Amino acid sequence: MLNPNKLRELCQLRQVGASELAGQLVRGGLDKKKAASAVVNWQKGLFKPKPESEDIRHLAAALSVEVNDLIGWRSSCRFAPLSARKARLVTQLIVGRSVQDAMDILKFTRKRAATIVDKVLRAAVADADEQQADVDSLYVSTARVDDAGVRIGTKRWIPKDRGRAHPIRKKACHIYVTVTQA
Repeated sequence: MLNPNKLRELCQLRQVGASELAGQLVRGGLDKKKAASAVVNWQKGLFKPKPESEDIRHLAAALSVEVNDLIGWRSSCRFAPLSARKARLVTQLIVGRSVQDAMDILKFTRKRAATIVDKVLRAAVADADEQQADVDSLYVSTARVDDAGVRIGTKRWIPKDRGRAHPIRKKACHIYVTVTQA
């Protein structure tokens, strides 16, 4: 997936505007005006239209960098059986660190979420390794946790005083980890 921060940094470093990059992206379905707005959206982190691998290759050629310098590898765990608040405590520990440091931190963190976040991080690193990225120079660029609501199958009740019943709400969350080459 295209990394908007890297794209923005490289455009500023090379002093290349969106209109100059749009000339490289003209393809079927994208004229120069639509390509320019697509590049601006990608720099903002909005992926409308979704960048194809061909588009990323053309952007890398226009900026004279490798394709791996523009992309980040993302992995997710959807409906993880823990609350988002507890998972955020763990993901905040690893953001901005190298992958090896993040794995070491997760190994010695005494939280239940650490094992799930470690599996997601390892999946992102394996994806990067499969696409011939330099695994030693990877770092965790983003780690995000979203709330997924009440877990399915956990709608139960606990009896309370005077014949009342209160629901037991077991929460779930979505965990997203993105690694990028330094």
